[in-house]
Amino acid sequence: MGKKKGKDKKGKGAEKTFQKTDRKAERKLKKELTETRREFQEQDRKRVEVTEEKCEPPSPRCNMSFVAHPDKDELVMFGGEYFNGKQTMLYNDLYYYNIKNNDWTLIKSPEGPPPRCAHQAVVVSQAGGQMWVFGGEFASSSQSQFYHYKDLWMYSFKEKRWQKINAPGGPSARSGHRMVACKKLLLVFGGFHDNIRDYKYFNDLYAFSLETYTWIKLEVSGTPPLPRSGCIFLASQDQNHVTVYGGYSKERIKKDVDKGKTHTDMFMLSVDSRCKHDSVPTKWKWVSMKQSGCQPSPRCGCSAVVVPGNRALVFGGVFDEIEDDETVQGIFYNDIYSLELDKAKWHEIILRGKKDSALKKKRRKKKRSQDGTGDKDEEESEDDEEAMEEELEELTVSDEDNMEVQECEETSPALSGECSKSDDVFTVTVSSETDPKADPESQSEMLNNQELFIPGVRMNTLLAMKHGILYMFGGIYEAGDKQYTLSDMYSLDLHKLDQWNTIVACDLDLLDWQESDESSEEDEADGDEGEMDSDSEDDDDDEEDMDTAPPINEGESLDDYYQRTAAHWLTQATDVANEEGLQVSEKQLKKAASRMAKDYYKEHQST
Repeated sequence: MGKKKGKDKKGKGAEKTFQKTDRKAERKLKKELTETRREFQEQDRKRVEVTEEKCEPPSPRCNMSFVAHPDKDELVMFGGEYFNGKQTMLYNDLYYYNIKNNDWTLIKSPEGPPPRCAHQAVVVSQAGGQMWVFGGEFASSSQSQFYHYKDLWMYSFKEKRWQKINAPGGPSARSGHRMVACKKLLLVFGGFHDNIRDYKYFNDLYAFSLETYTWIKLEVSGTPPLPRSGCIFLASQDQNHVTVYGGYSKERIKKDVDKGKTHTDMFMLSVDSRCKHDSVPTKWKWVSMKQSGCQPSPRCGCSAVVVPGNRALVFGGVFDEIEDDETVQGIFYNDIYSLELDKAKWHEIILRGKKDSALKKKRRKKKRSQDGTGDKDEEESEDDEEAMEEELEELTVSDEDNMEVQECEETSPALSGECSKSDDVFTVTVSSETDPKADPESQSEMLNNQELFIPGVRMNTLLAMKHGILYMFGGIYEAGDKQYTLSDMYSLDLHKLDQWNTIVACDLDLLDWQESDESSEEDEADGDEGEMDSDSEDDDDDEEDMDTAPPINEGESLDDYYQRTAAHWLTQATDVANEEGLQVSEKQLKKAASRMAKDYYKEHQST
């Protein structure tokens, strides 16, 4: 995504020996994680009560969760990370955004989850409102190591307190997965796990019962989606099915070379018709969906949210264009698409500017009067819902009229544009024009030659929907080798679909990027090894391994020594691999065993 691929540093560690380098690097991460947890726990011990503090909007961060409160007019943000080119910062902050008051509150509650990003959060209305958080990852400050979580947490909106849920049989540790609430279940799909030496993408499906607080292994028939992370995973409004679209995965082509894949397929996950409807469904089925309409161009990192009418809105994303063997250029988007979840049909949304709301309301009243449904007590409450459905219906007709043209266009000219760090950073304005063939009433609903504001191109933005208003926060944009983490916020009224409104403007002073020292990064594994060699705990472990090693005979060469003791060193290498949970080949084991024997020989041959 706009970055030099370079040679993978994790391969360097594996070559030297996963016992001598990778193991030490992993220890360093665990040590850093332990220190972070201790610091967090120490702060936690001092905090016995829930505190609420009015604050400024959250600082730049990405890969956090952003959900709508199930009952109140509030949006809730948790966790996230920020990378400035040199250092990574992880958060476990919990923010409330009050929609009516347009202000932020930082909630500090004892005994909460440790810092994380790339987790998933889902809200449900039961027991006064709950937010469920699963998985995610912790990264070392240099992003050289990762630790994946498999813990499950519940936050009570009523009590404003966290509770860790200890339930066996759940998904393995992962991040980049997706989770939805459906039929009194939390459904978890996909994700990935990366331990630097190797990585794995998932396509498994787990369910957690919100009634029994237990994990359930689902029986799923049909052909499942390929393993992936970062996909769209949305439950329909009637809770009858879940839609999976897109995502990203990669595979190892050869040593130190990975190939990424942007998925564009779609699947529907539904309850097997043979399952009893009066119980929690355990039998599900996968069905591959044929997409139609104005489908988005291939991309990953797009964001989606379910809206009224059993539709989803999808925004932005990025597509990696490979320019040569060394460079990948990211093409970012800021277009919006509507997806009919039942029909797998796409529509591109083109905002049309402010309309005459009085005229629209008058037209709705006239329609109700003609239909004999003009109850004045119901008119006001119906206006909002009708306005939203009307806009979406008009959108559908508009797309069908222009389907052939839109399908041929890769991007809308109105939404294309270059982003640069200037006063208009990450923003695009487009002109709204009336249709000369439209009737006078329709023309009066369009702004003539007015500029429309559209948030700039980005990936991994956060979307939430409340009372027919779509809210967007932050995201990531890359310019060359620089990655900018955004903290701007906008809203779009789905009743009107006219224009984006700015809640928090993009602050140029917060767009910080520090060039990394590549030479120091490349030597980081060696530096970590030297640092860890001075750690008494690691020295004790190494000495324990060497105490059981066969002694070197007088005058014995390295080759002769290894041939005589190969079985011992293979056992040592196998034990290390098993201890670390690695899946290594016989060739890798032999290489590691040879390196271990060589290190021991050099250290002890003169003693």
